[in-house]
Amino acid sequence: MNEAYDSGALWQKSRLFLNHAMDVEEFRTFDERALWASLALELLAKAALARVSPLLVAAPNEEGSNLLVAAGLTQGKGGFNSVTASTLFTRCAKAFRPFDVAEAKGISRARNDYLHGGAAVFSTIPEEAWWPRYWAQAAILINAQDRDIDELVGPDRVAIVEDYLARNKRNIEHRVEMLIARAAQRLKQYRDGVLPAKLFSEWNKTFDHGVSLSYSAIEKCPACGEEGEVEGDIVESSDVQYAQVNDDEWDVWANTTVLSDLFSCSTCKLVLDGSDLLAVAGISMEFVVVEDVGDMIEPEYGND
Repeated sequence: MNEAYDSGALWQKSRLFLNHAMDVEEFRTFDERALWASLALELLAKAALARVSPLLVAAPNEEGSNLLVAAGLTQGKGGFNSVTASTLFTRCAKAFRPFDVAEAKGISRARNDYLHGGAAVFSTIPEEAWWPRYWAQAAILINAQDRDIDELVGPDRVAIVEDYLARNKRNIEHRVEMLIARAAQRLKQYRDGVLPAKLFSEWNKTFDHGVSLSYSAIEKCPACGEEGEVEGDIVESSDVQYAQVNDDEWDVWANTTVLSDLFSCSTCKLVLDGSDLLAVAGISMEFVVVEDVGDMIEPEYGND
């Protein structure tokens, strides 16, 4: 297979780039190390997807040359065209839960600004906060390839990565605790009539968390105990059910299991965006919706 589409080759190159990012023998600024790490993250995403199928990383064109080479049907020695980093991360978010597409795209965007724009620094996020967030995403892509962290960074650096992962977990726990406490506090102030005027005006506006996903279900709010809403886009499974109404009629529906991505509560205005936050808050990681099977059956196209 062409190395450009080979999962093993992509993995080895990500190892090389992360070695540049973590090497302490040669001095590199945080900006330079973050740059190498961001390149490695994109390669890890490609490797994880290409391991499933090289077609997931090849950019389609009219002639189909990239796809044909990726599929191993032809041999190509020309330029390699892959899908964009944004597309890679979006696909990884759907395929390898709980990969955070927003976090990954933020890293990629910072890299592009640093390389191609006038940005003097790679990220405004302090280094001690940047690495835990980075490794939280990289670890998911490592696991997606059935590999261990030491295979990527070497046994001498595993403790460093595990420390970053532990810090990220604590940061998420603290963030969830803060969001829940703040939502409960604002609701109490509102009910007690002591909410500041500016916040009172904002509170009375129609609640809009800014995102509307394809599926939703009722879920108890961890801040106020009232009914909130959990939402998601990714269908995990769909189970078609039948029930006979009479001799000539049947009811047909599907119980569709959806992965949770967002929780919101119109009572206390709490919003938890991302499966990592939902897990810590005790929100169900999946929910079931009942769908009309007629919406799921493909129409006949009359090709007889």
